Amino acid sequence: MKLQEYEFWFIVGSQFLYGSEVLETVAARASEMADKMNASGILPCRIVYKVTAKTPEEISDLVKEANYCDTCAGVVTWMHTFSPSKMWIDGLRGLQKPYCHFATQYNREIPNEEIDMDFMNLNQAAHGDREHGFLGARLRCPRKVIMGYWQDEEVLQKLGAWMRAAAAAAFSKSLKVMRFGDNMRNVAVTEGDKVEAQIKLGWQVNTWPVGALVEEINAVTEAEIDALMAEYTEKYDMATDRLDVVRYQAKEEIAMRKMLDREGCKAFTNTFEDLYGMEQLPGLASQHLMALGYGYGGEGDWKVAAMTAVIKAMTEGMTGGSAFMEDYTYHLVKGSEYSLGAHMLEVCPSVAAQRPRIEVHPLGIGDRGDPARLVFEGHAGTACVVSLVDMGGRLRMICQDIEAVKPILPMPNLPVARVMWRAMPDLCTGAECWILAGGAHHTVLTYDATPEMLHDFARIMEIEFVHITKDTTPEALEQELFLQDLAWKLK
Repeated sequence: MKLQEYEFWFIVGSQFLYGSEVLETVAARASEMADKMNASGILPCRIVYKVTAKTPEEISDLVKEANYCDTCAGVVTWMHTFSPSKMWIDGLRGLQKPYCHFATQYNREIPNEEIDMDFMNLNQAAHGDREHGFLGARLRCPRKVIMGYWQDEEVLQKLGAWMRAAAAAAFSKSLKVMRFGDNMRNVAVTEGDKVEAQIKLGWQVNTWPVGALVEEINAVTEAEIDALMAEYTEKYDMATDRLDVVRYQAKEEIAMRKMLDREGCKAFTNTFEDLYGMEQLPGLASQHLMALGYGYGGEGDWKVAAMTAVIKAMTEGMTGGSAFMEDYTYHLVKGSEYSLGAHMLEVCPSVAAQRPRIEVHPLGIGDRGDPARLVFEGHAGTACVVSLVDMGGRLRMICQDIEAVKPILPMPNLPVARVMWRAMPDLCTGAECWILAGGAHHTVLTYDATPEMLHDFARIMEIEFVHITKDTTPEALEQELFLQDLAWKLK
């Protein structure tokens, strides 16, 4: 589903104690609030007022309905009045959708002249939300708590960011990853428990033989290649006269997309160690598929392939870009320390600072022909890099804040897409922290998904989250990792 096709159910809590007139007012206000929040243009998905819940049966029935509704990506609760929390127990225990507790109130100000006991009975969200919050804590519900006035832009932005994480969770639970062959031999971090990943994240990760892809490649028609070549020349500068090489990349892309779409897969992997029957490692082909929203992981790294797809789904409609990335080399000049990220071929052009060029160069590994690829520099801006690793018994998401810059060197003989960044809190400290946390060399670099969105996603999926910021120190992080390790072992 597209992001805008999801909706979030707004459930408002109250009780019969205050009479029918109060309940009618609560319902009218809740409907008005949903309409105005939708009209703000800030939320990426619709919020739908469903009910003013007054009994355990109402709550439980609505939760059951939400659990089985594919368009419902989560529920948002708010206590306009006092809603006794015991009546929420069965509903919240049975909830299988992401849950946001929106602590707000209808009126922005306390009206000095109007406030009386009738006003207090009707407008007691400060009372009701604390009662509701206790139960969420008591049940240990994975939940997002947002506090603030419902018409303020920054509050709606937080709600919208959580919606994106929740929609990404819905996408994740049906995500299929196609592995063309196995992962690169003897590499540790690309391994992992695919059963655990499906249990926790919903990912179905399976292998298709490279020979099946070769059969599909051989069946591609010249007319299909011509159509994709026209798309390439519309989007990219053709900086090579070796059009036969570019046409083979188009042939690979068409074949991979047919297989992906036939099997319902939105992410894929391959490796240069398994190209049996293929003439080139897919470079341009993989890059253009990522630009279309597919996730990719090099060397068989299915975790980063899936995370690329998830983050692209999370950030649909945003324009900064998200890409498969790899830490390649450092610039360690004192006072001017940077990381250079690249890959052999496959970095998504959504992060390009300028119109990418299609070039053909030797690869040096894989024992195949020179592949075509897109060459460009990434654009400057605030971003983060994200890694998902299997810690044995649990999954850990590691997020590091970075500041991408225009590359400080032209690097005219480096024929690949590249992004240069300053890691937080600085390159050396940040690298120490990344290594302490077990972060992989493969990441998703995203200018769009914020650390808060990613933390929300990790909370929804109930996986560990580690955030390296400008304030992180190796000593503090080591202590945090030690305590989290103890905590997760008790779960």
